[in-house]
Amino acid sequence: MGAGALGAVAAEAAPLPDLAPLREAWQRERAAAIQGFRDSQNPDRLQRALSRATDRALRALWRMLSPSRQYSLVAVGGYGRGEQFPHSDVDLLILTPERPQGAAAERLERFVGACWDLGLEIGHAVRTPDECLREAAGDVTVRTSLLERRRLAGNRLRYEALGRELDAALRADEFFSAKMLEMRQRHAKYVDSPYSLEPNTKESPGGLRDLQVIRWIARASGFGRNWSELEARGLITASEAIQLRANERRIARIRAWLHILAGRREDRLVFDLQARAAEAMGLARSSARQSSEELMQRYYRAAKTVTQLNTIVLQNLRGALFPSGAAAARPIDREFLDRQGLLDLADPGLFERDPSAILRCFLTMQRHPELTGIATRTLRALWHARGRIDARFRRDPANRALFLELLKSPRGVTHELRRMNKWSILGRYLPAFRRIVGRMQHDLFHVYTVDQHILMVVRNLRRFAMAEHAHEYPFCSQLLAAFEKPWLLTIAALFHDIAKGRGGDHSKLGRVDARRFCRQHGLERADSQLVEFLVEHHLTMSSVAQKQDLGDPAVITRFASLVGTEERLTALYLLTVADIRGTSPKVWNAWKAKLLEDLFRATKRALEGETPTRERRLDARRAEAVRLLNLRAIPPERYEAFWKRLGMGYFLRNDAQDIAWHARVLTGHPEDRPVVRTRVAPIGEGFQVVVWLRDQPDLFARLCGYFDSRNLSVLDAKIHTTRDGWALDSFLVVDPVGEVGQYRDILTLVETELGERLERRAPLPVPVRGRSSRRSRTFPIEPSVDLRPDERGDHFLLSITANDRTGLLYAIAQVLSRHGISLETARITTLGERVEDVFLIEGPALLNPRQQLQFETDLLDALRA
Repeated sequence: MGAGALGAVAAEAAPLPDLAPLREAWQRERAAAIQGFRDSQNPDRLQRALSRATDRALRALWRMLSPSRQYSLVAVGGYGRGEQFPHSDVDLLILTPERPQGAAAERLERFVGACWDLGLEIGHAVRTPDECLREAAGDVTVRTSLLERRRLAGNRLRYEALGRELDAALRADEFFSAKMLEMRQRHAKYVDSPYSLEPNTKESPGGLRDLQVIRWIARASGFGRNWSELEARGLITASEAIQLRANERRIARIRAWLHILAGRREDRLVFDLQARAAEAMGLARSSARQSSEELMQRYYRAAKTVTQLNTIVLQNLRGALFPSGAAAARPIDREFLDRQGLLDLADPGLFERDPSAILRCFLTMQRHPELTGIATRTLRALWHARGRIDARFRRDPANRALFLELLKSPRGVTHELRRMNKWSILGRYLPAFRRIVGRMQHDLFHVYTVDQHILMVVRNLRRFAMAEHAHEYPFCSQLLAAFEKPWLLTIAALFHDIAKGRGGDHSKLGRVDARRFCRQHGLERADSQLVEFLVEHHLTMSSVAQKQDLGDPAVITRFASLVGTEERLTALYLLTVADIRGTSPKVWNAWKAKLLEDLFRATKRALEGETPTRERRLDARRAEAVRLLNLRAIPPERYEAFWKRLGMGYFLRNDAQDIAWHARVLTGHPEDRPVVRTRVAPIGEGFQVVVWLRDQPDLFARLCGYFDSRNLSVLDAKIHTTRDGWALDSFLVVDPVGEVGQYRDILTLVETELGERLERRAPLPVPVRGRSSRRSRTFPIEPSVDLRPDERGDHFLLSITANDRTGLLYAIAQVLSRHGISLETARITTLGERVEDVFLIEGPALLNPRQQLQFETDLLDALRA
């Protein structure tokens, strides 16, 4: 064995050096970098400082452990470009002339282990130059990572030789296509929207990755490594470079705070960190919810600008990489061209010379369905000319006429409003709309920002008018087809939530904005009054339908008096359906649809002159129930005695279909044991459960306890007790995680299990604290209890608002039972993760002020549990 080999063995046998001084030095530098960021809020300085600290630690470690002189230590990926966040991975390539074996491999293992012992979270690869070239050729991710290589230590010649080979092998056109495909796949993963509730500041559309894609392609193409070099090449303008830098810095600042506050790599703006990040950035407001909304609005606006510039710059890069000459263009008019299906400008300076052409651009898109989009230079001109939409522009009668024409168009309204919002034109024309762009609503049932929700409501209204969507909501489509001026509904939709976030009643503030718009745009007085009414009362119809007793003629009379005309009723109904459907995919259901349609039809009859008396309604329902029973050949003697026991209240609170079903399935049984019957709900969602038995204490709580044990949610409950002490209780129930088609499989099980439980009268189970969502825990609703006598004073209306959780209704039922309070009806309304329940109750405790106070206190305790 030669002296060199002996030296290698001796080096290998040497103990690992003491890393404590190096670790302490690195931790001091890292802590100083983070403290500097806390003081300056400058993410660029933070990333540079962290990269320098990591560079020094790795170089010192490399010298300390002395791997072979033939090896190179290379920073790649984000670390390679010097962009390191507090908990980013440290991506390393160890470049070797050949695959390490024996002692050489063990020395590298010592180095990698020492990196982890030092506290560095490394991601490393040990590769030869040939392996690097093969991996880069087959994987665009590896190719991208190596594009941002930076030598830290070791063999310079081998590192530079690899660089020359990688550069020679890189095909800019292929790289562009691969990165565009990768970006589309990444965007699809995040539903092609920067507006998710918990966006990923790195990966979501409009995040930092979108900016990195531009720089990667530019670098691979030889166009430049940073925004200044791209500007010098004429690929971006000076103002675009400023916007790119500014918004990159805004998002990077948020990402840095997420890492610091979470104490780990966390790139998502999760609910738990939103308010804390806002406070750290100096955006603290009066509540965590407001702080979070302020931060999210800033993030969404930055992400929106990144999305705009990403589109513009990548199309410019495409044009530079794939020059195709001047594509043939067909003139549309004197201002616009059809260039291979894209709207282009005949004169690039049109928008600067004549800003009104900005609106004419979108009108042209509406009128020419053959156009599939807007050409790059036109988008760029739009983006740069958006500042020309100022107060003078908005006062110009010609521009007001153009905007109104756009809203009145029979097609393309939703597409163009969305396009105008995407390119920041809509908010410039409607300053009130600009204030709600990117504003999140942490009310636990809106899952879109306010601007996106408004445009979703517009889209829902427009779908009612499209023949291809008539099967979705045929009744709405039928009503809209007969509506004289459907564009008025579009205006109402634009303004219904436009005052969100200002404080005060957004419905009343929005009405003021709508009135101003209508006056400025020359709407007739009657049209303006309709729009104002819709904006002010856009929540009223859903509130009446979901929280009041539609079997009470007084409720219908009051609502009919409020709407006044059939036109207003129709318009309010259409807007209400579109609004509820536009809050969240989870909020709309068939039960809400039925309630709204029932309220619409009852109010329409009242407006047509029908007097909604209890007697008339009772007679009509009995007659329809008899007709349905006759169809099944049920003899009258089977149900007439049964009906006599039930009384008027039962017939007023149940529709004819349910009355006939109850008569059919609950009669003819011996009365010595409970009867439980189920069926798939006729409304097309959930299933119905009806029980008939001699009344017993805690019955409602017992029933709710069973549904809770089966993870079933109650949407509606009607509790009826006869004068001779029998209970007829009916429920509409859904399985939140089940499929509609599976309901038939569990109906028999529910009948058997629930019947046995009622017959045994088993003790009530101890309530188990239900789990609520992370969003509910981060932005909790302060529970509220409102108790007041009804119109006639013989019952009380109990309204409850709280965070939703499993077991909540059972907890409420237990409090009712404990205080001896009887339930007549329960209307359960779940809005996302928020519940707004209304109960009609009675009991002696409600007539005693002290007992009433104790009841409300216990109820609040149960809601907070």
